[in-house]
Amino acid sequence: MSQNAPADREHWARVAKQWIAWARSPEHDAYWSYRNSLLAFTGTGTGKALDVGCGEGRVSRDLRTLGYHVTATDAVAEMVDAARQADSADAYAVSDAATLGFDDGTFDLVVAYNVLMDVEDVPGSVKEMRRVMRPDGTLLISLVHPFRDRGSFAGSEPDAPFVVPGTYYGRERFEGSEERGGLTMDFAGWSQPLQDYMAALQAAGLAITALLEPQPDAELQAALQQWSRIPLFLWLKARPLAP
Repeated sequence: MSQNAPADREHWARVAKQWIAWARSPEHDAYWSYRNSLLAFTGTGTGKALDVGCGEGRVSRDLRTLGYHVTATDAVAEMVDAARQADSADAYAVSDAATLGFDDGTFDLVVAYNVLMDVEDVPGSVKEMRRVMRPDGTLLISLVHPFRDRGSFAGSEPDAPFVVPGTYYGRERFEGSEERGGLTMDFAGWSQPLQDYMAALQAAGLAITALLEPQPDAELQAALQQWSRIPLFLWLKARPLAP
């Protein structure tokens, strides 16, 4: 979870131990219910991949299983240490999303999994990711769906309506805690509409080549029935526009 403002970085440094425990427990994070679909969406490869905001390293590990030579980076040193201890990648660096410490055109694939909600300067971060991509490279972004951040289900029933009490538009700071199975996770970040993310891609000279609003893996939908009706995540791939 890479950040590029002091408040964001300080938050994730403060909750690093929480996140490492939460992310590594299959019962405590939706990642595991979407993992197979994410691997299929990413596809196999043999080039160099950069995992921006690697957290404890789960995405880096999965990128390695797909064949990539992976560099894992995060703004929080404790996260990078956890990824290294789990042998998650081939190389590691402490670096935030807006100031990646790599040469221009280094990577075939840059992955920002649920990172852009945690950075204050989204346009600057996307431009930096574009800078370290090769001219024929790919940027893969996962977001908690912007629509999801602006509403909630009215109840726990599988068919409960999804209610948006305010507006979808505008940029807002969010903070909240979740407790499950004896673990607590304190989340914080930024919510903004999809058009703002698209503007950042356009300003960086990137064009979307694929977009998916995934559903939970079929065998796991029973635990996430509501999210088989409303998208929890938004995934997209983008490539540099021809000069």
